Amino acid sequence: MTQRSFVERRQAGWSQLEAIVAIAERRGLRGLEAEQVAELGRLYRWVTSDLAYAEGHRFDPALRAYLNRLTARSHAYVYGGTVERGRARVARFFAETFPAEVRNSRGYILACAALFSLAAVVAYYLVTVKPIDAFAILPAELIQPIHKSLHDSNFAFNRDYAATVSSEIMTNNIKLAVLAFAGGMTLGIATLYLLFFNGLYLGGTGALYANAGFGYDFFATIAPHGVIELTAITIASAAGILMAAGVIAPGRLRRIDALQRNSRRAGVLIVGVCAMLVVAGTIEGFYSPQRFPAAARIGMGALTAVAMTWYFGFCGRRRLATDSQTNLG
Repeated sequence: MTQRSFVERRQAGWSQLEAIVAIAERRGLRGLEAEQVAELGRLYRWVTSDLAYAEGHRFDPALRAYLNRLTARSHAYVYGGTVERGRARVARFFAETFPAEVRNSRGYILACAALFSLAAVVAYYLVTVKPIDAFAILPAELIQPIHKSLHDSNFAFNRDYAATVSSEIMTNNIKLAVLAFAGGMTLGIATLYLLFFNGLYLGGTGALYANAGFGYDFFATIAPHGVIELTAITIASAAGILMAAGVIAPGRLRRIDALQRNSRRAGVLIVGVCAMLVVAGTIEGFYSPQRFPAAARIGMGALTAVAMTWYFGFCGRRRLATDSQTNLG
């Protein structure tokens, strides 16, 4: 399809969307008729599809800029000011929006996971082969003689205080995730540093416990909550890198437009990450301290891995497929 025929075919829908958005900007969503609200959602999906098509076919920059602005204006009312409220909106976010954005950002997430894993594997190998290297890899205050398992070291607290401990864990982890996310404003340098250091910390500490004869217990102890927790931190880091990419590699968009687009996407990721860390903190405060066999703890970790694979791999796909068919219709 040529640009001219594309514009002729789609112009009426864009004009209709502009008119509806103009009313919403003057009067708010409550100023729209029920039919206009329904059209707003349908036309928004239409214009986002058109923007992707125009980008893919490298149509005129002015046309792409126009569609990008119209998409941004519409987005504020479709998602930011939608009439859908309360539990339905939250349910839609976690059932569709968050897992879909994780799939869309998988390149950034996999790159962050690779960096974290590389740091962990290198640190584990170095400390295993030469334990004295732990002083070069880890802060001195983190290195101490190990005479008991991680489970006994970390969870030797009164179970009556599990709720308090869980709350503290959630707070600390969410702070770390937000720091990784905010590191995107340093062009991703701070984000990569935090990610790499935490990989070194995990690998180096694991090697110390393995050298002391508690390696199996170490991984069994972190498995129940760690699969969710480490995945969440990786996604938060990817959100930071996604923001940095809007500045470093804006593509054919203006940097400000690319940053705004990527910031919206990154915001979706960090909200979902905070929810993941609440789940991880709950498990770490109430399940991980229990005297379950190591195999049961590893099994719990495997169960969370399977659940996350299903969630991020399949949730929201049916709705997206339906929307695509609507756009083509």
